[in-house]
Amino acid sequence: MGSGQRMVQLEFDNLPRRKRRRLLARALLRPLLTATGLVTAYYLIPMDKPYSVTTVVALVLGLLAVSALLAWQTRSVSRSPYPRLRAVAALATILPLLILLFATSYFLLERSQPGSFTEPLSRTDAVYFTVTVFSTVGFGDIAPKTGAARSTAVLQMLADVFLVGVVAHVMLEAVRRGLDRRVKFEGQQQNAGPAPPDRPNGPAGDDLGPVG
Repeated sequence: MGSGQRMVQLEFDNLPRRKRRRLLARALLRPLLTATGLVTAYYLIPMDKPYSVTTVVALVLGLLAVSALLAWQTRSVSRSPYPRLRAVAALATILPLLILLFATSYFLLERSQPGSFTEPLSRTDAVYFTVTVFSTVGFGDIAPKTGAARSTAVLQMLADVFLVGVVAHVMLEAVRRGLDRRVKFEGQQQNAGPAPPDRPNGPAGDDLGPVG
């Protein structure tokens, strides 16, 4: 971390405790509400359609949607006055979406083709299996048996590698750009003299969202 980035971190640390708590609460509340909505929809939406080519296409489109969300979130992180908080919120939003996307696929596959796994899958079982694949724990109590189930699991493994490797690197780079942008902005503000009373202090006040 450069001296300018350390200065930004110190500035956050020196904020009033109430303001820091408000920023942290906002950073955690958004993904918490999003995850709650996704989980609620996962358990309430009827899933009676068979696993077919349409399901595979929907899964691929869902992964493309996650990639588009990642691109948008990366831009938001790099433009946020508090990029670290924004990055945590972004990852906390993308991860549940990815897990529930594959859990839905596994659940539909087992309903359409019973015996695709070593035991029948409830919705909770499908989430459990998805998390074990994502974490590479592999307890062995649930395993794919058919070609379709194994192909879906392989697709999830590739998506997990992408999330852990590429996404982590992209987010860290976005945080670095956001910190550099904040330092540059504040340097320009200091050179221009004190801001008017009604001008926000920083590129976007205390907002965690993108600037502009």
